[in-house]
Amino acid sequence: MRYIPHTPDDIRKMLDSIGVGEISELFCAIPQNIRLNKALNIPSPMSEKELLEHLENLSASNLGHSFACFIGGGAHRHYVPAAVDSLLSRGEFFTAYTPYQPEVSQGTLQAIFEFQTMIARLLGMEAANASMYDGASALAEAILMAARVTKKSKALIASSINPRYRQVVETYLQFHNFELTTLPIRADGRVDSDFISNADLSETAAVVVQSPNYFGVIEDLSHINSALRESKAQFIVSFTEALAYGLIKSPGECGADIVAGEGASFGMPVSFGGPFLGLFAARKKHARMIPGRLVGQTLDTNGKKAFVLTLATREQHIRREKATSNICTNQALCALACVIYLSLHGKSGLAQLAQANLNLAEYAKDALVRAGAKLPFNTPTFNEFVVDMPCDVRRLEQACYEQKLLPGISVDRLLSGADNAMLVNVTELNNKDQIDKFARIVAKLK
Repeated sequence: MRYIPHTPDDIRKMLDSIGVGEISELFCAIPQNIRLNKALNIPSPMSEKELLEHLENLSASNLGHSFACFIGGGAHRHYVPAAVDSLLSRGEFFTAYTPYQPEVSQGTLQAIFEFQTMIARLLGMEAANASMYDGASALAEAILMAARVTKKSKALIASSINPRYRQVVETYLQFHNFELTTLPIRADGRVDSDFISNADLSETAAVVVQSPNYFGVIEDLSHINSALRESKAQFIVSFTEALAYGLIKSPGECGADIVAGEGASFGMPVSFGGPFLGLFAARKKHARMIPGRLVGQTLDTNGKKAFVLTLATREQHIRREKATSNICTNQALCALACVIYLSLHGKSGLAQLAQANLNLAEYAKDALVRAGAKLPFNTPTFNEFVVDMPCDVRRLEQACYEQKLLPGISVDRLLSGADNAMLVNVTELNNKDQIDKFARIVAKLK
């Protein structure tokens, strides 16, 4: 939409046409005691040159541009090819918003269709929706879907789920009379499958596991699925690092019924808390229970390939109280970025990138251990792992800041007996020099 400011004459004509003397009269319904009766405290106008300089100065205050970063915890930094942003702006994608009119939204609908296909293949599932808001809300919707499928109102949720995801789940479920039971982890960082085997799951809608989990540990999903074999509970797998499935077995291959997680690693920057992209996939037999919408492919009246909304079960599509979800839209622009990113890499390229992440993370593990740190978990991880530092974490953070390095996230409150535990994330945006620098700081403080 173009910005066309109104001239004083334009404003006068509009006020005359509606019989109002001054603009202030339009706000007569607002009580005087809550009005701002002084000018806004905003800076004076700037020229284009001055504005660019001002924005560059603001940008310089973001440490992420100049600091080596090892922070993850659900938001993972990856290189975004220039082609992603360039292609996002093409006119074929008429709007990034909900495609109500297929005749003017074929570009957007086709992109969503391709997105669904890629996500279903990546996660090893039969059906994927048009995307969700983010990984946390996608997980909450997955549990609600499991409740619809099973008609049960309890869930086992692993303690190794991202704690922020757990908070969102609790927010979603607080008015659903839903009971959440925490599924403990073993000393190796993996879910205690014996707890599942010995639990009474007769009233359980879902067992929820994250892999790689919040501590970076890759779960044995097939073993967990075996523990659920005699149960009708839905096996839900969550994730925050979708790139891992370029290398490890997909949740679908391991028996998952519903998969929900974060897709921001595919083409989106970590930029002050977003944007994020919720991925959601399930078995075909429960496709009508999937929240949001699904785009399908058909033929138009001329026999040409066309794309349409095939399933849209939210309350605003006439369904009312029968709706499966009240999610109002999908992250179409972010989903398009994901499609472009995956298309640029291809199947082999994604695997190579995942392998590069794994190799760098293993190098970082070895470097930090040589510096005096310990690894509390001896199980495989992907590009994120927990280390028990040989020094006070607060001192380490300060020393790293002084050396223009952002270390990992302190997780000592989540792990008993690990007072200086830190979650470290390593991606292709880190190099060996940065890792060695991190290790030298640790060694100096031990």
